[in-house]
Amino acid sequence: MALLQNKNSLAKLSVFEHGNVKVKTIKVKKSNDSSLPAELLIVYPEAEGSYPVLLFCHGYCTKNSWYSQLLQHISSHGFIVVAPQLYKCLLISLNDEITTTAKVTNWLPTGLQILLPEKVKPILSKLALMGHSRGGKTAFALALGHVPTALNFKALLAIDPVSGPSPPTWNEPKILTHIPHSFNLSIPIGIVGTGLSNQYKGIVPPLAPNGINHAEFFNECKPPSCYFLARDYGHCDVLNDKKAGLASLVFKSGKGSKETMRRGVGGIVVAFLEAYLGDEFGSLERIVDVPNVAPITLDPVIYVKE
Repeated sequence: MALLQNKNSLAKLSVFEHGNVKVKTIKVKKSNDSSLPAELLIVYPEAEGSYPVLLFCHGYCTKNSWYSQLLQHISSHGFIVVAPQLYKCLLISLNDEITTTAKVTNWLPTGLQILLPEKVKPILSKLALMGHSRGGKTAFALALGHVPTALNFKALLAIDPVSGPSPPTWNEPKILTHIPHSFNLSIPIGIVGTGLSNQYKGIVPPLAPNGINHAEFFNECKPPSCYFLARDYGHCDVLNDKKAGLASLVFKSGKGSKETMRRGVGGIVVAFLEAYLGDEFGSLERIVDVPNVAPITLDPVIYVKE
């Protein structure tokens, strides 16, 4: 009986596999619509229905399209993903990226449906916000109200968020206080960190140094909040295969499959969104209780409900 229970506890969770909904990915340039605050990558389910929306902020010096495989995994479980292109040059300020993201948020009620098939409806009352790397800081800053938005966010996620200290354009606005539970946020927060992001590769400094990385962001969160550390992977390993491979030549990277990493992170994101946008907590609680159900090693896993 004990053996049977153990096998059942390690059974695969569907959130870590590609969903059963076929998705479509489109790029929308500002030249196609003068009302657009930024160029967009939109991933949406093709099946008729109404779907929650995830607004995604990419990392520094990256493009939204470099995350398409991760975003397609998430969308295939029944979510519309909107990813603005925020990066234009090396010196673009974080404040500018936050302002642009706020403009995209305010554009959603009037602009998003026009770009989607009539049968695909966005549920903007179930809007979540997510970012990777510096995009994680952008997401936190927007959720904290550094630039007002017409819509409210129901959940916040960050993948390996990092705050400063260089280049100088990373510094403003100041997000981290280094005071536990100091973020003035009442929405649920999920953070996925990577175990190698604080390590040097030769003389190349880490992309997410201790004190300003995922661990400190989680330290300053109020409950409900979740923390998952992908122990054996690096900062850029969630990118599409080719881009992750190029990044691994310069920055610390995991030896495991990047596709496996994306499934692991994508599954956590889906489970979190299902819980806090759909009130279905089964997958999230399963990952927390039995981290081995994930295709990647998660250690530690922390879930603070209240």
